[in-house]
Amino acid sequence: MRLDDLRQTENVDDRRGAFGGFGGRMALGGGGLGLVGVIVVSLLLGVDPGQLLNGAPPETVQDGAAPHSDDAAFQFARKIVGSAEDVWSPILKARGVAFAPATITVYDYATQTGCGQGLSSAGPFYCPNESHIYLDLSFFNQLAEQFGAPGQFAQAYVIAHEYGHHIQNLVGTMAGDAEEGAAGATGRSVRVELQADCYAGVWAFHANRQFKILEQGDVDDGLRAAASVGDDTLQKQTQGYVVPDSFTHGSSAQRMRWFKRGLAQGDMDQCDTFSAGAL
Repeated sequence: MRLDDLRQTENVDDRRGAFGGFGGRMALGGGGLGLVGVIVVSLLLGVDPGQLLNGAPPETVQDGAAPHSDDAAFQFARKIVGSAEDVWSPILKARGVAFAPATITVYDYATQTGCGQGLSSAGPFYCPNESHIYLDLSFFNQLAEQFGAPGQFAQAYVIAHEYGHHIQNLVGTMAGDAEEGAAGATGRSVRVELQADCYAGVWAFHANRQFKILEQGDVDDGLRAAASVGDDTLQKQTQGYVVPDSFTHGSSAQRMRWFKRGLAQGDMDQCDTFSAGAL
């Protein structure tokens, strides 16, 4: 993936090292949580209690403005978000929609959000209440090692998908009828997520036309990432069988199909998952 011509967004909120508002190290005794409290909090956060007792891993605990080991990933994420701003602003302006940028918030383990407690175990997510994209940068490693989707464009797809949710928020899609088939393989949740996949494809089309970002193999990396987080694939991995009625994001095939649909022409009008008879 070619990043030379991409600018870094200034709409960032860097919470790395803050450890969900607890600081880099938890105190025992006195005014601290105590051993039992630390264990309880560690279970809630889904992390090793030793990390709370001894501090987070060295690479995530830094003093002041000292470098982080994931700074390269952070700068990469800033470039993808910057390109999303440059792509979506004129698209929405042409449609008479005022563009306001999202803020990308990077954090370790857990953090407070306008949508409740955010946990890295839940993966990247968008909070429409405050227009923030939340990302624990360690997810990029998980994407490659656990989900089998390495490569920068796979990472870019994830960020572009979340930015797609921001676009939905700006145009009013997220304010739709929550009662309209909220659950299931053809429900509102799946249609919202597949549209965000399509918008990720729209971003890729225009970012490549403006900044020549795509190199050989990049699209395959993006499709591999889309497939790796399909509901059917994840359910097979975790429980050994598929329950379409519990889908929230769409199948692997659907996620790839809608991403490719947005990428084909870069046309938002091709991303109307809500009117589509077949997803």
